[in-house]
Amino acid sequence: MAENIVEKKNPAATAVEAVEKLVKGVGSVIGVNSKSGPQKLPNRTKALVSIVNRDDEDELKEILDDVSVALSFTFAGTGTARSAVLDYLGIGSAEKSVIVSLIPESDEETVMRELRTRMSLYLVGRGISFTVPMTAVSEIVANGLQSAATEKTNDGSKIMKNEQRQYDLIIAAMAANYVDDAMEAARSAGAAGGTVVRGRSLSNEKAEQFIGISLTHEQELLFILTAREHKLDIMQALSEKVGLKTEAGGVIFSLPVDRTAGIAVAAEASELQEQKGETK
Repeated sequence: MAENIVEKKNPAATAVEAVEKLVKGVGSVIGVNSKSGPQKLPNRTKALVSIVNRDDEDELKEILDDVSVALSFTFAGTGTARSAVLDYLGIGSAEKSVIVSLIPESDEETVMRELRTRMSLYLVGRGISFTVPMTAVSEIVANGLQSAATEKTNDGSKIMKNEQRQYDLIIAAMAANYVDDAMEAARSAGAAGGTVVRGRSLSNEKAEQFIGISLTHEQELLFILTAREHKLDIMQALSEKVGLKTEAGGVIFSLPVDRTAGIAVAAEASELQEQKGETK
């Protein structure tokens, strides 16, 4: 029997929302107009995740260097799209690069716009990019990135609030060779596709004592970007198929996603191909 997926709110985010409401309330009492102008906030660091074809790595980094400054890391991945979908997208191979970049938050909108247009992410098969909020980062890294955007500040009204987010990133870390089962379960719950990154677990003996389950050394990480309304259904399906109480021993969690590029296009292509398959 699979464990239940429980969604917990971030206490820090809840506290921030409460303070924002309190400030707005106090402002109305003392006659301060909270809409007198956008609130300018200090620059922060944001994580940009891009999943693109292997031969597009250099182009993506060139764009980031042109419009911002980014500290980037790349990982080899494999797409999970069915062969029929790959044919429709015009992709000869499912090999992908998963690139995680740290960027100044003030450049987020510009970066997403440039990636969307210059890499043609509005076309199917070109890739996807999305940003993930961060709670902390190395001071040296933060200072370095912020020094490249010293004249820039963030418009507080444009910072994504939890109720505005439309997508979540689901990550399932499981024993090797179970990813096909995981993706089949995820699709049955509404997932359009995913990306697999191969790795290994570190020494987890202490955590395993508290969890009560031993994890395998060789791991596969399945990344699924999904509309928020499908998140819990997909996570529950993954839990039942490859969760901790199965042979796959999967650990499943999700992260909030802010801005996106290329997401709707990829999902629509997958849905169209599935519809074509059903009519045959």
